[in-house]
Amino acid sequence: MDHGTNDNSEPTRTGSFSRASSPGCLLRRLSLSISSVVSSDDDIHSETFSEAGDVGDRALHSNRQSVNSSVCLSVDHAMESGAVIHPAELNTISLVSPLPEDVTSSLPVDPLKCTRDKKQEKQGLPLSLEYILCLIHLAVFGILGVLTRYLLERLFGPSVSGVTSDHTIVYPNLPSNMVGSFLMGWWGVVFKADISQVYDILAIGLTTGYLGSLTTFSGWNQKMLDLSVSGHWVQAVLGFLTGLFLVAYSIIFGIETAKGFRWILKRLNTNTKREVPSTYCNWRLNSCRHHLAEMVVLLLVLGILLSVSGALLKEEFGSGSSGAQLWLACLVAPLGVWIRWFLARINGCGLGKSGILRWLPFGTLIANVSAACITAGLSVLEKSVNTKNFNTVATGIELGFPGV
Repeated sequence: MDHGTNDNSEPTRTGSFSRASSPGCLLRRLSLSISSVVSSDDDIHSETFSEAGDVGDRALHSNRQSVNSSVCLSVDHAMESGAVIHPAELNTISLVSPLPEDVTSSLPVDPLKCTRDKKQEKQGLPLSLEYILCLIHLAVFGILGVLTRYLLERLFGPSVSGVTSDHTIVYPNLPSNMVGSFLMGWWGVVFKADISQVYDILAIGLTTGYLGSLTTFSGWNQKMLDLSVSGHWVQAVLGFLTGLFLVAYSIIFGIETAKGFRWILKRLNTNTKREVPSTYCNWRLNSCRHHLAEMVVLLLVLGILLSVSGALLKEEFGSGSSGAQLWLACLVAPLGVWIRWFLARINGCGLGKSGILRWLPFGTLIANVSAACITAGLSVLEKSVNTKNFNTVATGIELGFPGV
C-alpha cells in the first residue's frame, strides 16, 4: 500500500490509529498484538473452563480495567480526530481475537453508548464499597442456595418421594448436584458474560454464592465414605461413578440447552433487527445511587434472613430436628461462601510463573478438599460424642459452612 498517496478509501482504518507516532511503531504494536494472540490462543479453552464458575475478587479488579476502557478509548480518539467509524468495522480494527462466543458475548457496537458507559463508570462505587456489596450478594445468594438444597433433599428424600436414601447409590445430595450443575452450564458458562455485562456482581452471586451452596462435593463424598465404612463397598464405588457421570452430563446438558436458547434469542433479535449489546448497555447498572440503593435493600434482606434463622434456631435447637440444623446452616452459610469466593481467585492461574495446569480450578479444588476434610472430621466427632445438641451443631455446620 502506498502511504504517500493515501486517499479517503480507508478513512476508518487510519482514523483510529491517527495518533501513532510512526509507521514503524505501529507495525511493532501490531506484531506484538498478533504474537500475544497466537501465544494465548492455546490457553483460552483451559482458562475459560477453569474460570467457568468464578475467579474470586480478581473479577472486581478486572472489571475496573474492562474491555470498554480499551475499545472506547480508541473510538474516542478516532472521533476526536474526525474519523467516521462504522459499527461493522469495529471488529476489523482490533487484532485481538475474542473468546469463544459460547463463553463471552460481543461488545457494544455504539461509540456513543461506550462513551456514556465510560462516563458512568467514573460515578461507580469505590473498590472498598464494591467489595462490601459483593460480599452481601454472596451472603444472600449463599443462604438461598442452602435453602434450595435442603428443599430438594426433602422433596426427593424418603419422607416425600422416596427417590434418594442414605443407604443407596442415589444419595440425598444427588438432585441438588444435578440441578446446580445444569444451572452452572447456563449461568457459569454460556450466559456468564451476558449477565456480567448487565451486572457483574450478580454473576458472582449466582455462581459462587447460589450455585456454590446448591451443589455439594463434601456431602456426596461423606455419604459414599459412610457406605464404605458400613461394608457396602460395591454401593460406594457405584455411587461415586454414578455421581460423577450424572453431574458431568448435567453440566453438558445445561451448556447445550443454553446454546439452543441463545440461538433462539439471536434469531428473534435478527428478525426484529435489534442489537443485543446495545440493550446490555441500557440495562447495565453504573450509577452510584443505584448501587447504594441496592446495597440497602440487600442488607435488609440479609438482616431478615439472619434474624428469622436465628429466631427459629433458638426455638427448635433443643428438639434436634432437621429444621434446627437448617437454620444453623443458614447462619454459617455466608462465612463459607466468602471463603470459597476468596479461594476462587486462584482459578485459572495455574502453577508457577509459567502457569501450567491452568485448566484445573485450584481454588475450587482446595475449597472442595477442605470441605470434605471438615465434614469427615465433624462426622467422626458426631459419632464419638453422640449427643442431641452436638449432632444438631455438627450437621448444621456440615450443611451450611463447607457446603461445596
